Amino acid sequence: MIQADAPHHRLAWRLTPARWAVAILSVLAIVLSVWQLESERAGILIEPVPGTGSTPATVYRLPDSGPAPVVIVSHGFAGSRPLMQASSLTLARAGYAVVAFDYEGHGRNPVPMSGDLDSPEGTALLLMAETGRVIDAALAQSWADGRVAILGHSMGSYIAIRQAVVDDRLAATVGVSMSNDSITPSAPRNLLMIQGAWEGRLIPDARAALALADPDAEFGDTVGDPALGTARRAVLAPNVEHVGVIWSPAMIEETRAWLDATFGRQSDGPVARMGGWIALLLTGIVALAWPLARLREKTNEPRPEPLSRNRFLVVALLPALVVPLALSPVETQLFPVLVAEYLALHFAAYGALALALLWWWGELRWPGRAEAGRILMLAGLVAFYGICVFGLAMDRYVTSFYPIPIRLAIIAAMALGTVPYMLSDALMVEGGRAPLWRSLTARGAFLISLGIATALDFERLFFLLVILPVVLLFFLLFGMMGGWIGRATARPAGAGIGLGLFLAWALGVTFPMFQAV
Repeated sequence: MIQADAPHHRLAWRLTPARWAVAILSVLAIVLSVWQLESERAGILIEPVPGTGSTPATVYRLPDSGPAPVVIVSHGFAGSRPLMQASSLTLARAGYAVVAFDYEGHGRNPVPMSGDLDSPEGTALLLMAETGRVIDAALAQSWADGRVAILGHSMGSYIAIRQAVVDDRLAATVGVSMSNDSITPSAPRNLLMIQGAWEGRLIPDARAALALADPDAEFGDTVGDPALGTARRAVLAPNVEHVGVIWSPAMIEETRAWLDATFGRQSDGPVARMGGWIALLLTGIVALAWPLARLREKTNEPRPEPLSRNRFLVVALLPALVVPLALSPVETQLFPVLVAEYLALHFAAYGALALALLWWWGELRWPGRAEAGRILMLAGLVAFYGICVFGLAMDRYVTSFYPIPIRLAIIAAMALGTVPYMLSDALMVEGGRAPLWRSLTARGAFLISLGIATALDFERLFFLLVILPVVLLFFLLFGMMGGWIGRATARPAGAGIGLGLFLAWALGVTFPMFQAV
């Protein structure tokens, strides 16, 4: 709970042996991961591609090499250029000039997506036109030898395949996690389809596309001749799903071999193995918060009496039912981000109702000036750690995490909702000191409330389903971190406010911008 002023004592650097061990292991994991990830980038020239207009594009290539075939790399929905680095770096090291770019509405592209998301001839045509402009700009560079292929993941594969059907310049297409209705027995040319072995829903799409060329062909078979542009192949990358396939060495090796066959080249060298190191890096950053939490002062105020079981259930469950019902008739379009206004309102209403119930039962008390300052200082440190430490790793190795100016207003609007929500969540679970079932109930109820909202207006709020895994991951990683901080400092409000700011930032920088026209 938010507490009044009380005597304090400092616990700086008074860590238990277990916390020292975790701190040392976390730092070692971070240093080793960064060293490995940077070694994957070593020797590769990474620079902007001129002539793409408002579309940010980057070329990955060997320095001082002659003209080479170009490989265009297109990311999936809510992705950006860094997400495809494993493929870009490996192909660049194999001698290709690899051009990755941020689609409209994604990453650091300042232009929102537009058109009709429900129509194959709507937004897709605009993204295809953008892809065509990037191809034009890439082929105009001195490092391009006039030959070009395209690699796309998920949404990017949908656009890549459709573009390749109508663009004769594209000699080969690699569709990763693909699903498309425009494939024919002969178009696009030299089509390689790669699905993750755990992508059950998408596997039949690749099988059906392969059967158009040869009904008897199986996964792993190559149909046709790459030299003639008639080749077809479908493979399953083992032990990966829709996201993990991005970093799959098997996927990258298949892509490199397919491009070599298309362009009559032979290339080898190491495959960038970034997925495991990225996971270790992010795990080390999160784990380091456990010992760092003990470096702040802790209040001597006795632990308040927790909410009774019945009152807790009312605070946890009532907003989950009331908020989606109350907001179902509300429609706004203030910011160019899919479902952003609704999500901000949902967070704000949920948090406000929960805080009001806590106040009604006398569980919410304003702190004195000195204690308020300590709470805000703690909130600032939590937000800084998430945005500037975790965020730096995300931005360099995973996906764009630092905003272009247009997204700052979106982050501020999201914070008006996420801060009261995360504050109420932290108070409900007593900064991690409440029993585990209370944490699971409170956060599960919020996820259910988003599901109810989606069911009430599926057409308008469909993209909330994309948000659900993000929020769940946030609860698992940073909810746990908030519990460490709340227990160590006995200031759940500081942890809640800080995590609310971080959540607003994470949603504001990653979710695609969209402007209906």
